[in-house]
Amino acid sequence: MNINPITDREAKQYSPLALAFLGDSVYEILVREFLLRNANMPASQLHEKKIKLVCASYQSSAVDRIFHLLNEDEISVYKRGRNATGNSVPKHSSASDYRKATGLEALFGYLFLIGEEERLNLLFNEICQDNPADCK
Repeated sequence: MNINPITDREAKQYSPLALAFLGDSVYEILVREFLLRNANMPASQLHEKKIKLVCASYQSSAVDRIFHLLNEDEISVYKRGRNATGNSVPKHSSASDYRKATGLEALFGYLFLIGEEERLNLLFNEICQDNPADCK
């Protein structure tokens, strides 16, 4: 929960990689909470499931599932994150997946900063609704 949201204009002044830095944590907290609420299992199993949902390839496919829901501002933030340069691509991920995942993280960081918790939850729930087997 962001207790001090900022304006849309202020949030857009952050670099896309700074937004992705925050959005990575926001997305991971949503994943962890979702898993905990939907599966009472040992922490090691929760961790294994979490790893599958926060990897670049899963986040890339998540973008495909929610893109049609994004408004013009959200698409703009996503594209800024996707097109950002300066990050090296991990060995276990394709460049395309990694860029799309960075865009998703930038979007989640942006929505968090402007206090759009309801929108974050809606998008995250859509990600998991389409692939419930992956999320549980």
